[in-house]
Amino acid sequence: MTPKEVAGRRAAEYIEEGMIVGLGTGSTAEFTIRAIGERVDSGLNIKAIPTSEASADLARELGIKLTSLEDDPAVDLTIDGADEVDPGLDLIKGLGGALLREKIVASATVRQIIIVDPSKLVDQLGTQAPLPIEVIPFSWSLVARRLSDQGIKPTLRLQQLDQPFITDNGNYIIDGHFPAGIADPRLTDTWLNTLPGVVENGLFVAMTHLVIIGEEDGTSRLIEKD
Repeated sequence: MTPKEVAGRRAAEYIEEGMIVGLGTGSTAEFTIRAIGERVDSGLNIKAIPTSEASADLARELGIKLTSLEDDPAVDLTIDGADEVDPGLDLIKGLGGALLREKIVASATVRQIIIVDPSKLVDQLGTQAPLPIEVIPFSWSLVARRLSDQGIKPTLRLQQLDQPFITDNGNYIIDGHFPAGIADPRLTDTWLNTLPGVVENGLFVAMTHLVIIGEEDGTSRLIEKD
């Protein structure tokens, strides 16, 4: 198994009968969703809240019962990947484009487990991955200028035919590149969300309880929040 699969399958072991489970988005989270599907097929009874249309489609395909925050506002456990994890278990997420729904579900979650391979562990956020910032299309150029004014290099995320990438919520994403990394994730998170037109950003500060790292040798290790 790859490190991502090791971490994903290990995380699925934390799910218990009757739980409301948040389903993450991305290649690592997909391994967890498939492992959950196997457990559901063996008789596990849970309900899940997906953080993207792609995760919802996969869950339906595997026979996982879906629900919503409207019907089940308290989520017992969310399992998701991350693009960077710092020593305090703060995260950058959103390279998969689902950061808004991921943060909404995380905010309603009693316990969040993050699954990664060792390459995602960093000493400081923003040193390997850009910071995704979801913006209303009307505002993207204004937000980009505000970022540039602060020394952050903004790049509008594109998809096929050089068209703007569109999130499940109908928004654009600006990837913000921080030349020296992000010194203060909490302050940066707050500042970004005050910019008119910004819907949400990919900094997940003080939202993670456990990180599972899959290793090349098929083992995994855990880092728990102090």
